[in-house]
Amino acid sequence: MAAVIHSSRLRASGSLFGLAYGDALGKPTEFLTVAEIQRRYGPTGPRELAGEPALVTDDTQMALAVGWALHEAPSLTPEVVEPLLRRRFLAWAVSPDNNRAPGMTCLRACADLSRGLPWQEATVADSKGCGANMRVTPVGLVDADLDTLAGLAQLQAGLTHGHPTGLAASELTAYAVFALRAGATLPELPALLAERALAQRLIYRERWLGDLWQRAGSSSPADFIAAGWDECLAALRRLTVALGEPDDGGDPCRATGEGWVAEEALATALFCAVRHADDPVAALARGATTAGDSDSIAALAGAFVGAATGMAAWPSGWADRIEYADQLATLGAAWD
Repeated sequence: MAAVIHSSRLRASGSLFGLAYGDALGKPTEFLTVAEIQRRYGPTGPRELAGEPALVTDDTQMALAVGWALHEAPSLTPEVVEPLLRRRFLAWAVSPDNNRAPGMTCLRACADLSRGLPWQEATVADSKGCGANMRVTPVGLVDADLDTLAGLAQLQAGLTHGHPTGLAASELTAYAVFALRAGATLPELPALLAERALAQRLIYRERWLGDLWQRAGSSSPADFIAAGWDECLAALRRLTVALGEPDDGGDPCRATGEGWVAEEALATALFCAVRHADDPVAALARGATTAGDSDSIAALAGAFVGAATGMAAWPSGWADRIEYADQLATLGAAWD
């Protein structure tokens, strides 16, 4: 699919700000039940930013880390990008602003990265947590061919989350942002992602991943990566079934998973985005009104809707109220 960018719609900015908005709305609901969220915010969940600024979580912080690493890279090759990602992740790990209940997988891997270990040794090999793809949105916004996009998405995931499902789900998440920005519609996305997953199922990107498959104890590179794609395909099948049924307005996690792991975060965020393609704020609110990883689900839903619709998706006053607005605006402008 050729990337045809409509600059007047500011799709890169819309995606980055949408991610942050969803993150902010989901931040206070992440560890609440749906009943508790609805008692606090009403039946449709949170629909207004709170605070000056409205605070985000490590999801946005790490997405910005990935974004700045890509923005600084003179070329998008593993040799160039890996040290930049490492530096940005380590800066995040020791930042005083890293006080938003960060994921233990990211902290553990960053501790080993800080010792100078090869990332294939530092990564948490058995983790497919949503930290792998909550931060990958910038990869879908850079000017790169699809092979490079795939390598970048898997590399940034692999620095902390070495499980093949984390790699595959990250590639699919970045591809979703890319496809939407290029003109795909939200309802088309599940089928496009399933097609991509089937086409990539046996492709191990050795240039980007090195010997990761051996460290995981797999019998071959193809077997290693296929296991991840298969779990993503299963999640996409659950998504397709859920979208084909009447929407009861309840917790989307019941159909597509709670989002603590990467393939479920992707599927549940897509459910929210597709169901509410005509009401972007409702997509965020739906993602934030779950019994699962509400901030990550709402953040990815925002990234998808924003990539499809651009900055016009979002209330005009929000851009001045979100935390890290200056960084989001700078990266968005660079990629728009």
